[in-house]
Amino acid sequence: MYRTALRNVLAHKGRLLMTALAILLGTAFVSATLVFSDTLGQAMKNSYAKSYTDVSVLVTDPTAGTRFGSRTKEDARPAEKLTDATVKQIAALPGTDRARGVVSGFLGVSDKNGNLIGQVWSAMGSNYAPDASGKDSRYPLVAGKAPSGPKEVALDKATAEKGGYHVGDTVRIASNGPALDVKLAGIVTTDDPQVTSGGTLTLLDTASAQKMLLTPGQYSSVSVLAKSGTTESALLDEVDKVLPKDSNFRTETGQHLNDEQAKMIAQGTDGMKTMLLVFAIISLFVSVFIIANTFTMLVAQRTKELALLRAVGASRSQVTRSVLVEALALGVAASVTGLLAGVGIGAGMQSLIHATTTGMPTGPLVIAPTTVVVTLVVGVLVTVLSAVLPALRASRIAPVAAMSSGDQPASQKSLVVRNVIGSVITIGGLGLVLMGAAAKNSSGRMPVGAGVALALIGIFVLLPLLSRPVIALVGPLLAKLAGTPGKLARRNAVRNPRRTAATAAALTIGLALVTGLSVLGSSITDMVNKAVTSSMKADYDVSTATGDLTPELATAVSKAHGVAVSSPIARVFWEFNGSSHSVRGFDAAGFEQLVQPKMISGSASALKQGQILVDSDMAKKEGLSVGSTLKVDFRADREGVDRDGTVTVGGVYEGNAMISEVIMANAEIIKHDPEPYFSDVLVKGTDGPSAALKQSIKEATGNNPVVEVKTKQDMRDEFNKMITFALNMMYGLLGMAVVIAVIGVINTLAMSVFERKREIGMLRAIGLDRSGIKRMVRLESVVISLFGAVIGVALGTFAAWAVNRTLISSLPTLTTVVPYGQLLLFLLLAGLVGLFAAMWPARQASKLDILTSIKTD
Repeated sequence: MYRTALRNVLAHKGRLLMTALAILLGTAFVSATLVFSDTLGQAMKNSYAKSYTDVSVLVTDPTAGTRFGSRTKEDARPAEKLTDATVKQIAALPGTDRARGVVSGFLGVSDKNGNLIGQVWSAMGSNYAPDASGKDSRYPLVAGKAPSGPKEVALDKATAEKGGYHVGDTVRIASNGPALDVKLAGIVTTDDPQVTSGGTLTLLDTASAQKMLLTPGQYSSVSVLAKSGTTESALLDEVDKVLPKDSNFRTETGQHLNDEQAKMIAQGTDGMKTMLLVFAIISLFVSVFIIANTFTMLVAQRTKELALLRAVGASRSQVTRSVLVEALALGVAASVTGLLAGVGIGAGMQSLIHATTTGMPTGPLVIAPTTVVVTLVVGVLVTVLSAVLPALRASRIAPVAAMSSGDQPASQKSLVVRNVIGSVITIGGLGLVLMGAAAKNSSGRMPVGAGVALALIGIFVLLPLLSRPVIALVGPLLAKLAGTPGKLARRNAVRNPRRTAATAAALTIGLALVTGLSVLGSSITDMVNKAVTSSMKADYDVSTATGDLTPELATAVSKAHGVAVSSPIARVFWEFNGSSHSVRGFDAAGFEQLVQPKMISGSASALKQGQILVDSDMAKKEGLSVGSTLKVDFRADREGVDRDGTVTVGGVYEGNAMISEVIMANAEIIKHDPEPYFSDVLVKGTDGPSAALKQSIKEATGNNPVVEVKTKQDMRDEFNKMITFALNMMYGLLGMAVVIAVIGVINTLAMSVFERKREIGMLRAIGLDRSGIKRMVRLESVVISLFGAVIGVALGTFAAWAVNRTLISSLPTLTTVVPYGQLLLFLLLAGLVGLFAAMWPARQASKLDILTSIKTD
């Protein structure tokens, strides 16, 4: 029986080719994901291993450079700072060889066109701290001299080359305040991974760096190197003893920092690996339908052969094992090929990322034993398990079937049982979805997720039942447009409902996911667009790419020529009646000219009386109305500032994505937090928005490359680009599943043509020409593809609606928006996919010889 099984694989290798290709693509996706993520992770670990080579202990001040004013009750105490005195104390310890105060923070560099060099997140500023020799060993000079005074800087070599700068040139630098023009005093090199991986480094002398990035005399951290013979843990104990016991300082050994860094890199690559593997699993799940369909058709086509085996003595278990051995052989061959292909794809992805991403580390290809084992095991298991049901059906073929011809149709009883099971699963899944959606909060997400999964499985089980009525709807149209080939195509599509369902299911999965993502994206985009349009009256929103701006920058913007009114937006987190809430502050005098909240009760002018506005969701939860008072914990940690107090509600408004929870006058916030965090500045011009006003604002900031001046449309476009990018990435990752689904359609049609040779020959004999045969096969493919697409679009839209309902508690203005044009495009593309998939099978069908086909047994 095993020899027979292997001979069958070789005998039907042409019919198994498409199935093998589907398995190959799925396993290649898995293999490429594992190889790429392992290689990238190892390259990043090797690159970042140099981060703490000269650090035995690092003392860090986590509050350095922050202006949030939002500490918890437990942390409400005057903040200690790392100063020169701290550095001297640590340097005097018996185990210390060297102690260096480090200043660090965001500091961007503009190129000669006024654009920021590199990415915001990797733009770093630090201090050049020379030792007794007058040099800083961290940053060897390759040209010029060390920076001295607030008007001189040094740049790393790569940044200087990108900007086209040479020693002596004027360079524009910018933090979160107005930009400054300084002289390039020197150019340095560094092995700091953040810089070598594409970041920018700007160095100032220590005093200037402290003034610009922190406060005078303050350090972000102190780097300590141990003397020979002193362990890191022993030095850590010494350092801890000289630091204030109640300080916020964090002390860590160099080894611990390296370990934590390696852990963070692993977590990052693991997250990417998990996301890619999810889409790989989706692709393999789609392959399951193709594999099962292929073996079902092979078993049906070999009914006589299998019946003869039973007649000559083969038992049911032997027949079952023979089919599973065929699946095993196919799975092993396809998985090995997929593994090799995945290794090549992974190497190509690594090279592509390195070539297109500046500074991205690279290294030798990593092919872990786990990659080999997982890829082969997954590929073989998926193939064998997918063939189990066809194998069981094969074992049920009676020996007497050797005397009959044709397929053994599914019994009415088996279809009834299938439909009952599918109905129960679907109803249960839909019930869970509706229950979760009714919750209108995060507690409903688990039921919705489980319900969608159950409903999807139930729909798959019911697809044979759904195929007849759905496809019947297009029957009259096919007959009218294509005549006899159209009628035949419809009948062929519903002749074997199980086969049609298995073929369509692959497309259903892909379209359901794509549709769900599209509806969610459209709904969130619509919510943001409405929020910006309805609540923002300002002409421009001024912000920095870092999301943080200084009061000096806000003042500079307010003084720009053509600005009629402006207001910085302050953000703090305070406790109201024991619950933490976000507070957004605006200048009370200009609030109603810049922002237009939809008031439910009270008035926005209440801000001028020192009262607050709360959104409807908070008002409902806390039982608030106009005139209500709330106890507030301002989380103040400064002497002379009240920590607790009460505020009065002056109005309730409808919250949205732009403004939510508590609105308060900036003057009131500053009473309790003199240095709040400012995120934006809203601006209204004397003559409305104009290019001149925008340029005036930019000039007021010193043409700071970090500052962004955006209109309402700019804000909408920026968010839309983010959503579009995320959706395109998801579509791309789902592309493999769609490709496998197309292979499934091709495979089904090709095998269907093979088993219908006699029928096609008879059609040719009674007058249907070659072009009619082609149209029949093509239309059959299009009908099956559209059937799967319609079910997928409907299921995806329903799932997106349910998910949106669970987000209402956090996004109260979110409504489900169906992008009808986009969904129609998906259906059109599904039809084109069906047309493309039928090209080869239709061509093969039209080439069949009439007499040879009629004589086929």
